[in-house]
Amino acid sequence: MLRKIALIALDEMAVVEFGILCEVFGIDRSDDGLAPFDFHVVAARPGTVRLPHGLELVVREGLDPAADADLVAIPAPDPGTPVDPLVLDALRAAHERGAWVMSACTGAFVLAAAGLLDGRPSTTHWKHTAELAAACPLTSVDPDVLYVEQDRVITSAGTAASIDAALHLVRTELGSHAANVIARRMVVPPQRDGGQAQYIALPVPECADDGYAAVIDWIEEHLAEDLTVDVLAARALQSPRTFARRFRESTGTTPAAWVARQRLARAQQLLETTDRSIEEIARAVGFGQAAVLRHRFATVLHTSPQAYRRRFTLTA
Repeated sequence: MLRKIALIALDEMAVVEFGILCEVFGIDRSDDGLAPFDFHVVAARPGTVRLPHGLELVVREGLDPAADADLVAIPAPDPGTPVDPLVLDALRAAHERGAWVMSACTGAFVLAAAGLLDGRPSTTHWKHTAELAAACPLTSVDPDVLYVEQDRVITSAGTAASIDAALHLVRTELGSHAANVIARRMVVPPQRDGGQAQYIALPVPECADDGYAAVIDWIEEHLAEDLTVDVLAARALQSPRTFARRFRESTGTTPAAWVARQRLARAQQLLETTDRSIEEIARAVGFGQAAVLRHRFATVLHTSPQAYRRRFTLTA
């Protein structure tokens, strides 16, 4: 289980990405029914860590908490800033014993320096993907996704994608209820998956007056129905071509992919919180048949609905 977290502070790290990791893992949400994480901010050497804009951070703990942490996380330093060899050793040791290792944005360069990206796919902020590919030729850098996970190593793209990657880890280890609680407190959507585009032209739909935002709400309430592009475009009073183009600009993915991900997320929720059969859940979320639901779980989550329910169920 994901319980102990060690966040390694680095000189010249980005304050926002550091703050995101503190926000996801460092806040006590026991009043929302979640057990607090055993959260530690650590450094290679206790003392003052230099930050951009003339700021400084006093870190009181060394790397000892990372020795048995379930997650060792790296924020986003300047790619050209040297990394203390003790940090690289701590990352290697964490991965070797089976812990999660995660980087936010340009923290991928630190994982690369530790050799943890060799032979694995990765990502970072789109401005630095070519630089990461050159610095670590043994990794396959994907410039078009929000985050990548393989072998308990997670790399993420820019600032907002760090939230998505952290919530993905919470969902993987603790279930969608925990991820949803954290996302709700942070006022962010819990459902963006790693395959969505890094760059979204319109991060928030601005055309509420033409029914576009209302269509998204309507989709979530009618997942069991036939939700083709033609149906959705008619709901938005647009041509199918215009609707598909504007939807991708606003969400970073196609209508079909977005609907499929919403259906999968709803299925996860129902598996966790109800004792309804797999067949019933498949029909309720719009997949129609249990076989389709099982295929989606295998393709996206690399597990089966039954196995997911056994691991994450909240019912007695």
